[in-house]
Amino acid sequence: MTNFFNKKNSQDILYFDGFCPMCTKEINLLKRLNNGGLSFVDIHECNLELLAPSKVDMLKVLHLMTTDGNWLKGAPATVKAWSHTHWGWIFKPLLWPFFSLLVNYIYKIWAARRYRRLYDCDACSEVDE
Repeated sequence: MTNFFNKKNSQDILYFDGFCPMCTKEINLLKRLNNGGLSFVDIHECNLELLAPSKVDMLKVLHLMTTDGNWLKGAPATVKAWSHTHWGWIFKPLLWPFFSLLVNYIYKIWAARRYRRLYDCDACSEVDE
């Protein structure tokens, strides 16, 4: 297995939920528009034991590990991922101080609902492993 967990990577790594149809749709679009510098890892297809965030944490919000080993979560991870496309400039205002409070609030609500819809059930014990 490739080691995606080095502290120094040559690309940012976007960890995504491959069981989420909407997430997969956006990831496929990002893959097509990616101009380099971004790789993709389906959380369900890799060994996450070596990572600081748990699998459940990573399923709850989008995570991106930068080339220098820093973690971005939620909206900042989305903006960073899109910065690897020619459309990245459209997403940068989402991190401006005035907008970021609202964007982070909305993302937090959306992500919690998405997680509950997909994983709050009897089958969740499989996800937590």
